[in-house]
Amino acid sequence: MMLVTAFLLWWVYQSSLNYLGWGHWFTLRDLELATNHFSKDNIIGEGGYGIVYRGQLVNGSPVAVKKLLNNLGQAEKEFRVEVEAIGHVRHKNLVQLLGYCAEGTQRMLVYEYVNNGNLEQWLHGAMQHKGFLTWEARIKILLGTAKALAYLHEAIEPKVVHRDIKSSNILIDDEFEAKVSDFGLAKLLGAGKSHVNTRVMGTFGYVAPEYANTGLLNEKSDVYSFGVVFLEAITGRDPVDYGRSPNEVNLVDWLKMMVAKRRSEEVVDPTIEARPSTRELKRALLAALRCVDPDSNKRPRMGQVVRMLEPDGPNLHEDRRHRRHRDDTAGAEAQRDNSDTDASDNPDSKPLRTRKGRQ
Repeated sequence: MMLVTAFLLWWVYQSSLNYLGWGHWFTLRDLELATNHFSKDNIIGEGGYGIVYRGQLVNGSPVAVKKLLNNLGQAEKEFRVEVEAIGHVRHKNLVQLLGYCAEGTQRMLVYEYVNNGNLEQWLHGAMQHKGFLTWEARIKILLGTAKALAYLHEAIEPKVVHRDIKSSNILIDDEFEAKVSDFGLAKLLGAGKSHVNTRVMGTFGYVAPEYANTGLLNEKSDVYSFGVVFLEAITGRDPVDYGRSPNEVNLVDWLKMMVAKRRSEEVVDPTIEARPSTRELKRALLAALRCVDPDSNKRPRMGQVVRMLEPDGPNLHEDRRHRRHRDDTAGAEAQRDNSDTDASDNPDSKPLRTRKGRQ
C-alpha cells in the first residue's frame, strides 16, 4: 500500500513538472523516442537556428522537434523564461509551440507539425508535384502572414520582431492557411546581447537595406522582408537569382524596373493559370512596393498591410487622413484574430491550387 501511495505521489509530482500551463516539458528520452533517435531520415528542415525533425509522441500526435545548435549549455532558467514567453504567444497564423526540452547541454523546441510544405516549396518546386498555387491561394497565404506579423508587432506586449521572415518560414496547412514559424527565436538565442551580437540575422535577399548600415532589425525590417516575400509570391522568382541576366538578379530592383517601364503584366508567375485582373495586380504590386521602400519610415505597419490585402481593403491612393482610424482598428483586430476565436477568412470558392494538366 505504501508503495502504491509513493508511486501516486511521484506521478503527481512528475505531472506537475511536465505541464507548464501553456505546454509541456519533454525529457530528452521523450524526444529521442519521438524522432527515432534523431534519425537523418526524420530531418525535415535545417537552418541557422537548428535542425528540425519530424516526430511522433507516444500518444500518436505528430510534432516537429527543433534541435537548437548555437545555444548549447545556455542557462536552463534563462532558456525557460524565454521559451515560456514564446509559448504564451498564440495566433492561428503562427506555428504553435507545444513545449521544450532543456536537459544537459541539449536545448530543443517542440512545435505542432504542419504537413503541407512551406511557401518556398510551393513556389519553387519541392511541392509542385501537387500542383501550383492559384492567385487566390497566394493572397490568402500573404494575408495570413500579414495578420501574424501584425499580431506580433502591434497586439502584444512586449512586441516580437521576427527578424527572419522568408518564404521557407511560412508553413502552409491543409486549408492553405499560413503558419509563420521561428518567431521569437532571435531573442531566445541571445540576439542583441554583447557576446553574440556578431551573429548575422535575417537571410540574404530578404534583409532590409538599413541592416547593412545599422546592424539592427526592427518591425519595419520585418515589413521589408514581408514585401520581398510578397513579390516572390506574385512573380514566382527567387529574391536573388544569379542565373538570370545582371539586371534581373535582384527581385526588388527588377520589379521596380518593370513597373517603371509599364510592363507590370509581364511579372506575374507564368504557373498561375487564372491570372489576376489588371486592377488586382496593380493593387498587389503597389502594396508590395510600399513594403520594400528603401526608406524604413515610409513603409506601412503590418496592420496597414492587412487592410491592403483584405478584399474590402482601401484604395492605396485614397486620402491618407482616413487611414489612421482603420489602421488602429486593424491592429486591434489582429489581437482578436487568433487560433481560438477567429472564424475563417471567407474562403474563395475557387480552388487553392491547380493540378498539373487541369484547366
